[in-house]
Amino acid sequence: MKSISVFCGANFNGDPLLKQAIEQLAEVMVSRDITLVFGGGKVGVMGLIADAILSRGGKAIGVIPQFLMDKEVGHTGLTELHIVDNMHQRKQMMNDLCDGIITLPGGIGTLEEFFEVLTWLQLGLHNHPIGLLNTGGYYDSLLKQLDVMVEQKFLKPANRELVITSGDPIELVSLMSNFDARPDEVWFKDRNLF
Repeated sequence: MKSISVFCGANFNGDPLLKQAIEQLAEVMVSRDITLVFGGGKVGVMGLIADAILSRGGKAIGVIPQFLMDKEVGHTGLTELHIVDNMHQRKQMMNDLCDGIITLPGGIGTLEEFFEVLTWLQLGLHNHPIGLLNTGGYYDSLLKQLDVMVEQKFLKPANRELVITSGDPIELVSLMSNFDARPDEVWFKDRNLF
């Protein structure tokens, strides 16, 4: 992987475990010469990951809609900053610029981004590995819900396995580097219910 899109929040809850995970993720990305692609903000977890990458001499590419630049939340010290018209263009460009995706703890917007690119992978629209950084068990309930979807036959086991998960950023990047995404058709048919 030469670049990883990181989905994360515009807020930071002050969790020292999350701050440590951000620093570790930045360290492993810079040490492997992996460029950060992110939402372009200077606030919250977005700002923390960008600053952690840049302070180590790494590259950080931001993609931000004009309306957020107008609110003065754009990071001005990046390697590159792309200003787009809307949130849809932002996600598409972030996906186009990366070859791996990591979701950090965040809110509704972070989850929306995660599920959209996971859906795109399931539909065969890209083949980037998707990692979920489960710092301090933050995503345990979400992962359980995905398991329920499999149990209830709304999600195929092969597609559940597309979500690479670890609480350790170094392990997560390593797992993603060795991952070969092979989604199954999303539609259930009589022959392949399980």
